Amino acid sequence: MERTPAPGENLAVLRKARELSQTKLARSAGLSVSYLSKLEVGQRPVTPPVAAALSKALHVSVQRIYGTPFLGPSEQADLLTELRSAVRRYTLPKEDVPDPGALALDVERAMKLRAQANYLELLGMLPKLLGQVTATALTAGAGEAGAWSQVNDVYGCAYSAAHRLAQSDLSDMIVSRQHWAATQTWSPGAEVAAAWNEAGTYQSSGEYDDGLAIVERAISKYESAVPGDSRERSLYLGSLHLRGIVLASRNKDKRATADHLKKAKRYAEKVQRDVLYHNLTFGQENTSLYELAAQIELGNPDKAVTISDPLMQTPPATLSPARLGRLYIDVARARLDVKQYAGAEEALGRAFAVAPQMTEIHPMSREVVRVLVVLHQRTRPQLMDMVKKTGLSR
Repeated sequence: MERTPAPGENLAVLRKARELSQTKLARSAGLSVSYLSKLEVGQRPVTPPVAAALSKALHVSVQRIYGTPFLGPSEQADLLTELRSAVRRYTLPKEDVPDPGALALDVERAMKLRAQANYLELLGMLPKLLGQVTATALTAGAGEAGAWSQVNDVYGCAYSAAHRLAQSDLSDMIVSRQHWAATQTWSPGAEVAAAWNEAGTYQSSGEYDDGLAIVERAISKYESAVPGDSRERSLYLGSLHLRGIVLASRNKDKRATADHLKKAKRYAEKVQRDVLYHNLTFGQENTSLYELAAQIELGNPDKAVTISDPLMQTPPATLSPARLGRLYIDVARARLDVKQYAGAEEALGRAFAVAPQMTEIHPMSREVVRVLVVLHQRTRPQLMDMVKKTGLSR
């Protein structure tokens, strides 16, 4: 992992390049001067809503503030270049139509790698797999739901990898391709999966109102297209409400957050145990994770810690490594906010154990590590090992 400047360092450079004082930038972003100062020197983590506010004030992208988790030539960069090329030629696949059984196994493997947060192996197989599923679907023709559903699923995997590796332009392009595939299936569920990722692109860029509009539109469209009270319907609508929880809480909209959470819980009761379906994870346990994260975003880390206690004592067995890793990262952030520094380090240790590739590059895990180091805990061996893994030291 190559050394990447911390968000606080990037903020200071961007602010000075625009010849802005801390006072002027803080005022534009709706922050206090003392808070901005602590962000720049690494005493406070740059959270997603704060990064969004600062990116607007500085007229840069959120990704420019966070930076990328790797620089220069690297294995990730090479694999992303290949994926970008495959996504660009989406109607011109170079691959031949493979054996249907072998193709189905490869699609299943890609979705499993995504759930495991194994991004390097996933990136290695995506370019060829995208070509194969597309060639198969184009041969089958429009309306062949099974073939186009596979295209939709593989683009969903590609979005996850591009999003996690901070490739916003590639993520946008993938979402447009996923919508294209979804329209070929005539499947409302495929359109939900595409809308989930589209709202995610707005979430990543800090445009929370627009992301919520995407979610609300997708909910309304699906409800009209699929009446009834089936388990599948609950899974799709519940998943959209989970995305709504994140967007609304980061937008500091308590009412909208509560509304999405209430509806997600209602649907989760019908699904009960968590299900991973077409790259969407939904159920009662995953909904608890979103409730925990919402409390952090709404400024209630103490409540988040309370919610997390039973989840940390008995981690949900139904959740994938990617979701468990995210749970531990959120717990680390909440514990940091309430000054449980040893507990924050312990939670991050769990995240590294269950989902190492995601934890090494996730903005909030890197921020928690950075703040812990700044708070004079450099002598702790486990923490210094995290510093090396995240590329926060040379």
